[in-house]
Amino acid sequence: MRSLGHQIVAEFYGCDKALLNDVAYIRNHMLEAAVKSGATIVTETFHHFSPHGVSGAVIIAESHLAIHTWPEYGYAAVDLFTCGDSVSAETGFNHLREALVAGHVSTMEVHRGQIDMMSVAEDKQPAMKLAIG
Repeated sequence: MRSLGHQIVAEFYGCDKALLNDVAYIRNHMLEAAVKSGATIVTETFHHFSPHGVSGAVIIAESHLAIHTWPEYGYAAVDLFTCGDSVSAETGFNHLREALVAGHVSTMEVHRGQIDMMSVAEDKQPAMKLAIG
């Protein structure tokens, strides 16, 4: 199946709680995950919540990597979305799994923009048009 993008939605459980609350550590490993994936970093932003938790995103030319942590639960939600054949979401995922010292991981993979479906969609006319204004 050919697609425009590959997305890994990951649930990291049993992570090191101190690491999940360290914004510099999270930032460094998210950037490293992007680089190891072969991505081109465009920009990044990270925020440390009070009293705990980190959210951040790395915008890459090929899409994005995002993370939200709940140190009090040892949990991190991660989204790796890549486009093109030169970037590996799996490589970034594997790096983050090791960096966060996850005890258990659950993932869902989505192939976004399935090319085979695009020709089917072009043949269909919308059942209803919405007029705004």
